[in-house]
Amino acid sequence: MHNIPEHPLRRVVVVGGGFAGLKIARSLSRKHFQVVLLDKLNHHQFQPLLYQVATSGLEPSSISFPFRKAFHKEKFTHFRMAEVLEILPSEKKVRTDIGELSYDHLVIAVGADTNYFGQANIQRHAMPMKTVGEALAIRNGLIERMEMALNASDPETRSSLLNVVIVGGGPTGVELAGAIAEMKKYVLPKDYPEMDFGQMEIHLFEGGKRVLEALSETSSQKANRYLEDLGVHVHLEARVVDYDGSTVSLSDGSVFPAKLMLWAAGIKANRLGGLPESAYGRGGRLLVDAHNRLLGHEDIYAVGDVALMTEKNWPNGHPQVAQVAIQQAALLCKNLLALAENRPEKIRPFAYKDLGSMATVGRNKAVVDLPKGHLGGFFAWAVWLFVHLMNILGVKNKFFIFINWMVSYLTYDQSLRLIIRPKDKDGA
Repeated sequence: MHNIPEHPLRRVVVVGGGFAGLKIARSLSRKHFQVVLLDKLNHHQFQPLLYQVATSGLEPSSISFPFRKAFHKEKFTHFRMAEVLEILPSEKKVRTDIGELSYDHLVIAVGADTNYFGQANIQRHAMPMKTVGEALAIRNGLIERMEMALNASDPETRSSLLNVVIVGGGPTGVELAGAIAEMKKYVLPKDYPEMDFGQMEIHLFEGGKRVLEALSETSSQKANRYLEDLGVHVHLEARVVDYDGSTVSLSDGSVFPAKLMLWAAGIKANRLGGLPESAYGRGGRLLVDAHNRLLGHEDIYAVGDVALMTEKNWPNGHPQVAQVAIQQAALLCKNLLALAENRPEKIRPFAYKDLGSMATVGRNKAVVDLPKGHLGGFFAWAVWLFVHLMNILGVKNKFFIFINWMVSYLTYDQSLRLIIRPKDKDGA
């Protein structure tokens, strides 16, 4: 790979610039290593707030941070926008779409993508939300359908355009449902005074027995109540089996008309070529030991959503959440530094410390599970705001997000309801 100089420092190649990958790249800078970060995008995305981009609450730039800006002062850290095609363990190289790159240590932090569970029609017609681009597509789709509904003369067509179906009752699905319900209540009637939003229905389908199954039953019940208070129709033990772009079909034979279906029902680990099938475990995640080292490989590590590590309290692997990725990345950095400094006694195994889980449903409505209790309502919502604001990269981003939130809270409005799409090749 051109323009990455050879250096006496050991080279750490990090694949993926999510929470784990970026933390490793920044933490190892100027500390015994040359670091090369590879990612298909040129920026980090703060995924927990993608739903606010999708529902016109935040600008995409507010939750994005350029990788190159993060490394302005790092002489021995390099970024390349590249897609990794294959890992070549025997040669200690990665093959990318811009060339090959050798490594001394390789860290795989490629995260996870949307899982459609083999449903081809759903994959073709539903809208996922794992990237800023996908969040913008949802925003476009939502507003476009409002415009189309306004001009629809047939009541059934109008109802189908107004209806929104969300599949998946995890944090993403719950937060999307709450945000769209608040748009319906506070924002859309002001934008479209000619339209009767009593015809608009928001349905949330969850295949399990409750929403937010990863949280406590107390928090789950509160979130369910908050959603229903906002007018969301919550369907539990309801499995979506097909979607043709107009009709949602359930396993029990019932159907729902909707021109917009948002898919938040599951994730699967991203895969890289070159590793044997034996390297993968449950959910397509890479099997690692207690030091995040890929089983059978001395110098390849996997962290975050793509890693499958078992602990006594986590026999099926850790939850695929940001805190796991951040904690694994922090410990791996310490272990690599101890290795570089020839201090093997400092190398420690990973033990996940569950700091709690949270989800917001809407204004003054959130749930927080802490190791020693549960919070709900306004205080939980304030905790959610603070935690997310503190974890956003960049002072400028924090400032703009805070201002957007305050304006939205005071005015019950957002000013970002724009349809933004690339120009077609034919000029349309």
